[in-house]
Amino acid sequence: MKKILAALLSSWCGCALAQTAQELIDNGKNSENVTTFGMGYHLNQYSPLSQINKSNVKRLVPIWSTSLSNDAGELAQPTIYNGVMYVVNGHWTFALDVATGQQIWRTPVEYERGAARVGQPGVIMRGGATIYDGKLFRETIDCHVVALDMKTGKEIWKQKFADYKEGYTGIIAPLVANGVVITGMAGGDRTTRGFLDGWEPETGKKLWRRYTIPAPGEPGSETWPKDMPDAWKYGGGATWQNGSYDPELDLVYWGTGNAEPYNPAYRGGADSLFTASVIAIRPKSGELVWHYQYIPNESFDFDGSAEPVLADLRVDGQVRKALLSANKNGFMYVIDRTNGQLIAAHPFVKVNWASHIDLKTGRPVLTDIYDQAVKGETVEIWPSRGTNASLMAFNPKTGLVYVNSWEIARILKYTKFEFVLGQGSTGVETSFRTPPAGEPWGYHMAFNPLTGQAEWKVPVTETVISAGMLATDGGLLFTGRVNGEFIALDQATGQTLWQFKTGSGINSPPITYTHKGRQYVTVLSGIGGVLNRTMKVADRVPTGGSVWTFALMPD
Repeated sequence: MKKILAALLSSWCGCALAQTAQELIDNGKNSENVTTFGMGYHLNQYSPLSQINKSNVKRLVPIWSTSLSNDAGELAQPTIYNGVMYVVNGHWTFALDVATGQQIWRTPVEYERGAARVGQPGVIMRGGATIYDGKLFRETIDCHVVALDMKTGKEIWKQKFADYKEGYTGIIAPLVANGVVITGMAGGDRTTRGFLDGWEPETGKKLWRRYTIPAPGEPGSETWPKDMPDAWKYGGGATWQNGSYDPELDLVYWGTGNAEPYNPAYRGGADSLFTASVIAIRPKSGELVWHYQYIPNESFDFDGSAEPVLADLRVDGQVRKALLSANKNGFMYVIDRTNGQLIAAHPFVKVNWASHIDLKTGRPVLTDIYDQAVKGETVEIWPSRGTNASLMAFNPKTGLVYVNSWEIARILKYTKFEFVLGQGSTGVETSFRTPPAGEPWGYHMAFNPLTGQAEWKVPVTETVISAGMLATDGGLLFTGRVNGEFIALDQATGQTLWQFKTGSGINSPPITYTHKGRQYVTVLSGIGGVLNRTMKVADRVPTGGSVWTFALMPD
């Protein structure tokens, strides 16, 4: 067995491993590779592959499955290059043979165990394994960025970007854009100040830092209260989901989290830039080019951190470079990604905190829910979240987005906040009101982002949905459910055409690709993180991470 593995590793190491920037840009042109998270820099979770389609999907079968030695939850997406699949989670980094699932190498994540007790998400990884120039880049829960050798899994460099004892964690996949490794941070419900960092990929030298909350005197600082001199230092704006990149415009887009505390009394009720926003920056310098704030003075835990999906849409007869966001606040936004101008915003779930978004000002028109909350009343807010950190899919041929939505209310009351560095900083009492038996917890949905019309909605009962969507030219949508079912839906109707029960819950976005001309679909399975506790799914769904790969059974 050792000789076989040695031969496999030797053969594989002979392949070209030095990815170029152009290969990252061209993700999808070579269907044998999936080099970036979200099926491309645009994050649209779309593939033109059609070998697996509506007529034959019932012949889809698992061809291999491999344990990921992890009970903390699988939220990442595999990366594939030259016949090797790279998988990351909170505890391990793997290289696997695409054809068989055979492990090539496995590297443990070394971190200070105290970091595992910081915050709710747990020891997880969002995004995927980031590869570039023969290296794999990832974060660790105790706030380090690590570069590993793709051939061996051995560490090349490691850099600290924050102190977990102050409430920061590292759970986000880096983004490589124009030769710079860009990383975010988590900690939006604690005493943190959001930022993005740029790193030199060869050495790990820090090139720049872009804070999401301006210091006094910087542009945007006037939106923070002057009579609360420390509010901006711990004001939130975490960058805890993933960014996208437009190589033509040379702009990186990243969503930012909620303001802290939620209770606006401790922020003077000010707009609190650049929280609950999307920012566009230059990857070489971190320079801020434009921003759009979804909710000024965000006070309901409505992060603006959902992945910004890039799409070219025909608007009033003209093709516009757009950015789409299925926002946690319940609105689907269409923004001009060249300048940040709002094009459209429509609710895609039940919304009661705002009546609509004013297209002239870009600001939401609030209902009386906010005034009631400020008076100290307990309020019921719809939605608790429009989606739960799950990638939607956009098909450029249909012009539709496909999203897993939530239809659950949040019960919220503002409370007194006592500042303790590194501890929770929400300033609220909160809970979730789950639907009665038989009523939908959410929907699989096809939605037109320009008109605001749902083409179809399929209710999901007894559970929430936190898995990403994947659209293909086979007329299919692939996604997963918390009960462990991996499913294929008819893209035209939402009807379930195929399903397979994996060993644990699915919270991750699937991918599709070819290997030696044969189409495969892969997804990670493994419940974990905060979802276990808030929705009590741990009582019904076992933990245990694994990767599943499917292909058509031969005729």
